[in-house]
Order: sequence, then C-alpha cells, then structure tokens
Amino acid sequence: MTSNWLLAIRLHTLPAAISPVLLGSALAYHDGQYNLIINLITIIAAVLIQIGTNFANDVFDFQKGADREDRLGPKRVTQAGLISQTQMLKAMWIVFSLAIFFGVFLVWIGGWPIILIGLASIAAGIAYTGGPYPLGYHGGGDLFVFIFFGLIAVPGTYYLQTGTVSELSIWLGVVMGMLSNAILAVNNLRDADSDEISGKKTLAVRFGKSFTKI
Repeated sequence: MTSNWLLAIRLHTLPAAISPVLLGSALAYHDGQYNLIINLITIIAAVLIQIGTNFANDVFDFQKGADREDRLGPKRVTQAGLISQTQMLKAMWIVFSLAIFFGVFLVWIGGWPIILIGLASIAAGIAYTGGPYPLGYHGGGDLFVFIFFGLIAVPGTYYLQTGTVSELSIWLGVVMGMLSNAILAVNNLRDADSDEISGKKTLAVRFGKSFTKI
C-alpha cells in the first residue's frame, strides 16, 4: 500500500516544486535577507501543493480516459486499480488542506498576496486536469507551468523573505519557468501519441513532435 502511494506522489516531480523556492531563497540570501524558517515552510507548502496536484492529475486523467493502458511513462495508480478514485480524491483534499495549514504562517509573513498565490496555486492544480475546461487538455499546461513554477514561485519566495519583489527575482522566475516548461515538453513529447487518441490537446499534439523538440 505504501508503495502505491509513493507512485501516486510521483517523487520525481517534487524537485520541480522545490527548485524555484531554493532559487528565490538563494537570491534572498545573496541580498542578506535569508530566513531559514520561511524557506523550509515555503518548501513544505510547495511540495504539498505539487503532491495534491499529482493526485488530482492521477484521478482526473483516469476519469477522462487519458491514462490508457498503452501509455508510456510511470504507472498511474488510479488507472492501474491500485488506489480507488474515492481514496485519491480524499487524499487530494487532505494534502491541499495541509498546504493551507502551512500556508497560514506564510500569509502571516507576506499578507494578502500570499493568500491569492496559495489559493490560485491550488485552484490551478485542480484545473490542470479537472473541471469543465482542464488546462492540460487545451494547450494551457505550458502557460500554467511557466506562471506557477516560474513567475510566481521564484519572486513569491523572494517576497516572503524580503518583503519586496526585485527585477532580478522576476527574471530568474522567467528562467525557471522556461526550464520547467522544457520538462513538460519532454513529457508531452513522450505521451503525444496516446494524448492524441484520448483527446488531450497538448502543444505536442496541436503542433506536432518536431515543433515540441525545438
């Protein structure tokens, strides 16, 4: 059972959530305003949001028929019957609730902008594959990743530790967003054939594999 949940967590995706926080914290350290506690709690909240998003993707992709038996890549636990839809949805809400719990401290530090960032991150994590217009099914996944793993995560972390957003933190956010998009492009390239069959219109499906490789 534990191994099934580790599969659902998708440990290999967590560095993508941690890296922007480390980059924003490194810049705060460079500017002499690093705070270890804020850094650690931000990492915890970011990891929890990533795990909750992974749980959401697992169950919603299964419901939409995107996780086919012939798909490449790591096993999806809902599709494989290792964890039920009910269990996965319950786990998703528990993890997102834990993210909010830790986020309360960050809100105390950063104020209302952190409320907006936190709620938007959770909503986007669900809307990526869930809801009436899932972003990942209509070519919006790349923009989602660029914004939340780059433009929000890096300057947001820097803001929590310094109380301001610097021009450099924004540019570093752009760089991190592009790197995260490169990871997404590799995944979408791998899944292009099965995504096309299931109606998941990623950029790799819309514009072809050659475009995605650029």
